[in-house]
Amino acid sequence: MGTETMGRKSCLFDSPLSSGQTVWNMQGSLLPPRCLLVAVAAPAGSQTAVGHRKVMQSRQVGSLLFFVCISMGGAATIRYSVAEEMESGSFVANVAKDLGLEVGKLAARGARLVSEGNKVHFRLHRKTGDLFVKEKLDRESLCGKADPCVLHFEIVLVEPLQSFRVEVRVFDINDNAPIFLNKEPLLKIPESTPLGSRFPLQSAQDLDVGLNGLQNYTLSPNAYFHLHTRFRSHGPKYAELVLDKPLDREEQPEVNLTITAVDGGSPAKSGTAHIRVEVLDVNDHVPQFSRLVYRAQVPENSANGSLVVTVSATDLDEGSNKEITYSLAQNPETILQTFQIDAQTGDVRLRGPLDFEAIETYDIDIQATDGGGLSAHSKVLVEVVDVNDNPPEVTVSSVSSPLPEDSPLQTVVALFSIRDRDIQVGGKIICFLREDLPFAVKPTFRNSYSLVTDRVLDREEVSGYNITVVAKDTGPPSLFTETVIEVLISDINDNPPIFQEDSYILTVRENNSPAIFIGKVHAEDLDLGENAQVTYTLLPPESGDLSVFAYISINSDNGKLYALRTMDYEAIQKFQFVVKATDRGFLSLSSQVTVRVVVLDDNDNRPMILYPLQNGTLPCNDLVPRSAEAGYLVTKVVAVDGDSGQNSWLSYHLLKATDPGLFSVQQQNGEIRTLRQIAERDPMIQKLIILVKDHGQPALSTTASLNILLVDGFSEPYLQFRDPAKHPTRVNPSTKYLVISLAVLSFLFLFSVTVIFVIHLYQKVKYREKFTVQEHFYDCNFPNNLVQGGANGSSSQLSAYEMCTATGTGNSEFRFLKRFMPNFPFPHGTGEAKTEAGSSLPPDSDRNRSRRLEGHGQVPDDYM
Repeated sequence: MGTETMGRKSCLFDSPLSSGQTVWNMQGSLLPPRCLLVAVAAPAGSQTAVGHRKVMQSRQVGSLLFFVCISMGGAATIRYSVAEEMESGSFVANVAKDLGLEVGKLAARGARLVSEGNKVHFRLHRKTGDLFVKEKLDRESLCGKADPCVLHFEIVLVEPLQSFRVEVRVFDINDNAPIFLNKEPLLKIPESTPLGSRFPLQSAQDLDVGLNGLQNYTLSPNAYFHLHTRFRSHGPKYAELVLDKPLDREEQPEVNLTITAVDGGSPAKSGTAHIRVEVLDVNDHVPQFSRLVYRAQVPENSANGSLVVTVSATDLDEGSNKEITYSLAQNPETILQTFQIDAQTGDVRLRGPLDFEAIETYDIDIQATDGGGLSAHSKVLVEVVDVNDNPPEVTVSSVSSPLPEDSPLQTVVALFSIRDRDIQVGGKIICFLREDLPFAVKPTFRNSYSLVTDRVLDREEVSGYNITVVAKDTGPPSLFTETVIEVLISDINDNPPIFQEDSYILTVRENNSPAIFIGKVHAEDLDLGENAQVTYTLLPPESGDLSVFAYISINSDNGKLYALRTMDYEAIQKFQFVVKATDRGFLSLSSQVTVRVVVLDDNDNRPMILYPLQNGTLPCNDLVPRSAEAGYLVTKVVAVDGDSGQNSWLSYHLLKATDPGLFSVQQQNGEIRTLRQIAERDPMIQKLIILVKDHGQPALSTTASLNILLVDGFSEPYLQFRDPAKHPTRVNPSTKYLVISLAVLSFLFLFSVTVIFVIHLYQKVKYREKFTVQEHFYDCNFPNNLVQGGANGSSSQLSAYEMCTATGTGNSEFRFLKRFMPNFPFPHGTGEAKTEAGSSLPPDSDRNRSRRLEGHGQVPDDYM
């Protein structure tokens, strides 16, 4: 029931009301349960009316009823109600009117407000009797989750001494939305999970109470789950995911859901969390707890780390699927701050202090997960055992963070105060730091302390500190409180850039494209911000040679190096330069590093034939006696390559031959040898084409052509020959001419034998005199000027030589015959003639021939 008060009407405590009923005044204040409506004379000129009641005319009667009401209800309580978040100075009620006192009586009698906690939230205007809100009221900070939230105080009248108890109920408004502490929870659910399985979710936190508090949860539409809301014995509602459709990891490995927590305010407020369900592969055994519910009793003064209970679960699987880890499942933040579990042993221990006055019981969800991702859940009900204690309370008033790393010693970091509710029992308070940190606690005045620096700070070593301040009383029993103060360390430019390597070696292949990326240098700066931003520059060489800048450029932001021009290995193989790294901090610091660039060879040069000469003149011909055995050294192809390394390794191959089965070429040294003994039917002229190629990628090659003459002896006139294929012999069909020819040949044969014998004796004597000269001039190797001229395509130097030949002695000798030296055949079958012909040129072994080739400087050692 309610009573409206118009003008100066007051409500006295007389008429009893049934329990639970409330009475409201005009301003919405709750009136006491024992109330009698009495009309007090209004000031002159006012016009008031309450329904059609007649206003009492006698002031004396009103006074009498007032004192009667006071005497009957002096022990009653005046009750008002206000909504939270009302601004300071908001009107609550007129106390003088409700007490039936005249204006000014409160001031005359010395009225004042007295609160139990020495904290008065209201202000009384003693002249008018109006009660106002002293400061904005926040129901959540005043009462937390307690409902109803009632503030108690007394109105004390001094003369005569009299007091009235007042209760003001602070109504909740919907000023807090539900929130999820974990905005993106992850659930790992096996695909073999049976339908109907439940998965508890994290509870949403709503500081409001009643209808304004958390009311319901909703789930985004999906094909796999629906939501089931459950109630805790102590704590907010929580939701469970219920599986409706079998999961298939191959079909959909992940399911994304959105859960929404809604309160009952008007308008309603909500908070969301995005649930990511990861579907795991089949694991056919789920861990099983030894109990469904574990119960434990813990005294509220138990120290952090105290064992609460040990949970145990087993798994029938083998291997990694049998390894079980324990964790605190979706629990409210208060549980996560108070308890912790050992993932291996299942020991549930205290993580924070317990307070029986705040929370009497805890309902903890425990999750056991095996190595395959399957999990089971159990509950731990913890009953807090009350003891008569209150630990010291630490209040941090200010924190200087971030703190420069070059701060001097004794710099004040934080100010805090300590209060102990059990000051009569707790005794002296001791304050210290739990860990050895570069800070110290310094008392300032009573129960006030400052946190100061005690040692030099270095942000590069530690970028921030979580300083645990311990406040401990002397008991008994001795209690303590831990408070963590987070202090970040700000950076100064005290570290130069440091290159990752002492020196850099980069490679670039010749014939590269201009502006190609060849590598990068990188320097790390341990500082932060602009102090860690590094720029790179090229330093000029100490010699003053700036040609390096024509080859290399650097990106000043990232240290990438680019080749500005095409490199030629044959011109430059390597060069080096210095890179400087500078930070952008105040009073910038720098460092230097040497960079070497190595040019890699590319296979861009073909092999060049040194012997036999390929200059477009008459081909170089080698003579091979028909008496040569298999393995006879005919000649050697000599070539060089302008590249290096593998690109200059040459191999020799027989590309084409008149008779491929007669000769072979050694791949390594280019020696041409006979594969078998020469037969009478083998053509006299053997043409060979030798392929010389390097081992580059891709390989380059060139060919060498040479003619080999099969002769009976080196004295036969085979030095000048004509190609039978180009000049076929004409056969004279006339018998007459044949007879004449035979006669002439017979005569010439007899004449020739005589002349040759005489000339042979003459040459034998002359040869002994000129043997030394002939050994140098008629060597199978060519002079330098002849090779160089042949390489340029000139044939002017070749007029002194006709061809390069081999002896017919079978000892692999090379011979050179003069172009205009007369040559006459020796009679066949004459041992003396063969001996003389065989000794007409000096012997020369393969080994000596190689030495002579080296002596002329034309063939490197690698090609012999």
